[in-house]
Amino acid sequence: MARVLLLLPTATYRAEDFLAAAEAVGAEVVIASERRQALGGAMGDRALRVDLRRPERAAAAVVELSERVGLDAVVAVDDGGVATAALAGERLGLPHNSPAAVAATRDKAAMRRAFAAAGIPQPGFRLLLPGDDAGAVELPTVLKPVALSASRGVIRADDPAAAAAAEARIRAILADAGEDPGGPILAETYAPGAEVAVEALLRGGELEVLAVFDKPDPLEGPYFEETIYVTPSRLPAEAQRRVEETAAAAAAALGLREGPVHAELRVDGDRIRVLELAARSIGGLCSRSLRFGAGISLEEVILRHALGLPLGDHARERAASGVMMLPIRRAGTLREVGGLDAARAVPGVSDVRITIAPGRPVVPLPEGDRYLGFAFARGETPAEVEAALRAADAALDVVLD
Repeated sequence: MARVLLLLPTATYRAEDFLAAAEAVGAEVVIASERRQALGGAMGDRALRVDLRRPERAAAAVVELSERVGLDAVVAVDDGGVATAALAGERLGLPHNSPAAVAATRDKAAMRRAFAAAGIPQPGFRLLLPGDDAGAVELPTVLKPVALSASRGVIRADDPAAAAAAEARIRAILADAGEDPGGPILAETYAPGAEVAVEALLRGGELEVLAVFDKPDPLEGPYFEETIYVTPSRLPAEAQRRVEETAAAAAAALGLREGPVHAELRVDGDRIRVLELAARSIGGLCSRSLRFGAGISLEEVILRHALGLPLGDHARERAASGVMMLPIRRAGTLREVGGLDAARAVPGVSDVRITIAPGRPVVPLPEGDRYLGFAFARGETPAEVEAALRAADAALDVVLD
């Protein structure tokens, strides 16, 4: 039986789906996580405690475990594990991305420099260090930390005073997240246009696009909370082709060669610019909006590739589908979410999941790092899916203290 080690950050949403995928492909699972309580009971060599903030140490522990029990694949389910997976894959001789390529995906400044060197279209950018004049950047600008994800700490500023205030706010967010508040902050020229996401799989350096998502809500700032993803894209075929080609060129510019890729781009008429590219699949529970071939999940596609198993027919299902990351509109303590039955009864809605427990704090962007939950829908057309997701959100009654 094939054996796969899953790197599961304790804050991930995705453990359940990857464990189900491993069972579907008939693979034995070894779990590696930061906290002992996340590893379950007495699992012996099926569990490994690692510190994913120290990839070198974590990778060494993975290699030592593989020498005892044998591992056929090491898979990171989220951003937090990609560096460890790359290092361990390199040392074990498993299919992997180079550690340097993965490191560039985790550092937005390094990513921008790599794209610039390769001529990848992207927003203009510069780095801000403490004491630099944030108001001197090209306006409007989008300020963002180089290391955080999920739009945390990303703020648009349209004038010098707003830019200075945004920089101060981001440094406070970095301190709260346990990152260096005195490090560089990326200042990008605001790129107008429609935003799309590309979900893809790299095999031997060739990018195979699995889905292109539209983001129908305008993402114009001052914060950039993502809400609805719908596929297939409603962009013209030629625009989609260029989006896919640009995403492939961006992955190559970073040196990525194996495994899942999630890219975000802006399309403004004939102009396409890469915002970000990650060496992992779509985050949260969003992958549940995708089905391939005879109903297999994105996680199963990823594990089959990592284990060298046949992928078979893995074209995306013909129906339109989508997900809504339920927004947090104000801060407070969650008391309850009413209207769930009504939301789930909306025609086309397949599920609504609340992922924050009652009694827990909820914090909106740019400080927040969690979604309230996720709604999923399927339909004949992307327009039907989008309408169903909006109706489900409207049916919910979020009660905060």
